[in-house]
Amino acid sequence: MKLWWPHCEALIAFLMAYSHTREPALLHRFSEVFEYTFKHFPDAQKGEWFGYLTQEGKVALDFKGGPFKGFFHVPRCLYMCERILDDMLANKD
Repeated sequence: MKLWWPHCEALIAFLMAYSHTREPALLHRFSEVFEYTFKHFPDAQKGEWFGYLTQEGKVALDFKGGPFKGFFHVPRCLYMCERILDDMLANKD
């Protein structure tokens, strides 16, 4: 299965690594994870992200919360990515 949490952490990690190294491959990996994540996890009709997808990227479980998936990870991911991007824009070399 593909879970929301590792995708959130991968977005943050690739962007953070790129911000420190400026290695283009890291930005490319961020872009790939971003495209997949925002194509498959969000519920376009009712908001929030589905937590669990099959290997093919289809929704495996249609609930969006539970003991392990709360409201913390997705907003934290988006906030951290925005902060990293803002910092990079403010500190252009």
